[in-house]
This record gives sequence, structure tokens and C-alpha cells, in this order.
Amino acid sequence: MNVVWSERFLEQYTGDPAARAGRLEPTVEALSGLAEWVEPEPAREADVLRCHTRDHVEWVRATGLWEIAALAAGGALEAARLAAGGAGPTFALVRPPGHHASAHRAWGFCYLNNLAVALRALERAGSIRRAFVLDFDLHFGDGTVNILGDEPWVRILNPGAPDREAYVAEVARALAGFEGDCIAVSAGFDHHWLDWGGLLHTEDYEAMGRLVGARARELGGICFAVLEGGYNPSSMAEAAASFCQGLEVGWAADVPVSHRKEH
Repeated sequence: MNVVWSERFLEQYTGDPAARAGRLEPTVEALSGLAEWVEPEPAREADVLRCHTRDHVEWVRATGLWEIAALAAGGALEAARLAAGGAGPTFALVRPPGHHASAHRAWGFCYLNNLAVALRALERAGSIRRAFVLDFDLHFGDGTVNILGDEPWVRILNPGAPDREAYVAEVARALAGFEGDCIAVSAGFDHHWLDWGGLLHTEDYEAMGRLVGARARELGGICFAVLEGGYNPSSMAEAAASFCQGLEVGWAADVPVSHRKEH
């Protein structure tokens, strides 16, 4: 699996929990034996402006965070392009996260909407026609809904089931009902039972990864994921590695998602 990553993502660019020192190192270590590492380039301003207003871009510049935020958006872009180019499932291990960044506003440790920037670029290039966005972060991806929610070519799921079995089953149903050529994941790991959300177990992330990979393969489409939340470094590392392994297994599997029993 290709993992898009830069050493710059280890920088403590602000004092918020998504930027704190030591957050990503365990995940890098957990993925080290599974991944082919790819260095991203910063997103171009033109790519960002397809999702954000000029005023918002200038606000990010004024905070002094444009450079790292553009690199994170560029990481999502690179993951999407690798997947579209036939590389199989890809994972953008980036920060700052992005799913709370709307067209004109940023909050929740997010500045640019990495996943939205990547999807808009794919759609503009004619690489995809219809996309499914799965956001399994603890927090609702309001920025992604703000930017892409009215687009006829995008379907967005923020699962809301109250227990882990129902949560994974909700994901399975939605994926089985999707017809398109791209599945993109806002991969936040703060719903883990050892993190803020206290709900999902490590194996649940592996199950969702299998579902995503298998459905993308069944559709003859692409899939990529972009890191969002996750604030317990050890559980995030376990969950991220489990999710990536699930993506790989699902992508290689021959049994269609629509023919599998739900959890």
C-alpha cells in the first residue's frame, strides 16, 4: 500500500491536540512494514480555490499555517491521484486534518478540507464520475458536507449508530447500495474505545477497511483515505494499521460486498 507522508507532518505547528508532539510517530512505526512511502508536494492555490473562498485562503495565510495546510491538502491530492492511476488503495497520513474546514470557515483543528480538495481535483480531471465519502471520525464532517453536500456526484455518510456492530453494519449497507467509481474515507480514529469516542474496537476499523476495499474493487473504481482525528497515539496507530490492512485484504478479495453477510 502507498502511504503519502512527509516528515514535516511531525512538526508541532500549533498547540491544538491534532498538532501535539508524539501524536503521529506510533502510527508511522505501525505502518512501516506495510507501506511504500510517498512524499507529497503542496497543493496549488488553484486546487484549494475549487473548495475554499479567496478570503478563507488569505485567512489561512495570515495565521502562518498555509505552508503546512497546503502540504496536507497536497498529500490528499497525491493519494487520490495514485489511486486513480492504478496503485490500489492509498492512505494520506497527513496533518492538519480537514473535515471541519468549510468553504469559508475553519475550526476543529482543520484549515483546508484535504479530502474535498482531492475529490474536486479528480472530478475536474475526469478521473471519477460519482464518489462516496465515508467519514468515520467521531465528529460530524460538517466542512465536507458544506463543500460537497449539494454536489449530485457525491454521497456522504457520517455513521451515527450507537453501538459498534450497528455502526459497521450501517457502513456495510451504505457501501453495498453505492454505485459509482470512487470511495474516499475521512479516516478519524477518535471513535476508538480507548480514545474520545469510546465506541469502536481495533477490529472494527479492519472490518470497515475490508468493506471499502472490496466494494471499490467490485465497482472497478478507486479508493483512498485521509487521516482526520485520533488523539490516543497508541490506539490510533493500532486502528490505522488495522484499517489499512483491511483495505488491502478487501481490495484483493473476490467476494463482492453486496453478497456478504452484514456484521
